[in-house]
Amino acid sequence: MLTILALCCAGTSVSAGECALDAVAVKGPWGETRFGVEIADTPDERAQGLMYRKSMARGAGMLFVYERPQPAAFWMKNTLIPLDMLFADETGTITRVHHDAVPGDLTAIEGGDAVFAVLEINAGLAKRYGIEPGSVMRHEVFSQGPAAWPC
Repeated sequence: MLTILALCCAGTSVSAGECALDAVAVKGPWGETRFGVEIADTPDERAQGLMYRKSMARGAGMLFVYERPQPAAFWMKNTLIPLDMLFADETGTITRVHHDAVPGDLTAIEGGDAVFAVLEINAGLAKRYGIEPGSVMRHEVFSQGPAAWPC
């Protein structure tokens, strides 16, 4: 069953050093931002993703998590909203950003060979905030190893 968590992070009361299951923090030279997230960490949840949804709150996203780093590619089949995809390694370091994925497009969006997690957010937000490769994510899923931005 898809773990559905709070979608709005504005009211999250977590201090800077803590991680919340329902939020991913992202930072880089541009600053820091947070997204309330749903977690997709089983094959069925990852396969469903954000398909068939007509909208997503601006401060929301979905965090896809794999059991181990692996090659990963996404497509937009049955996805109705344009998305930015932030591909990250085991440390939470963003290794690739795909901007403005087109709804319904069946073209494979390659994330790389060692993808551990992917954060999908509304299209345009990665550019708006300045999120790029080298930016880092903070979430509990990255705490199993040497996190780039530990909790």
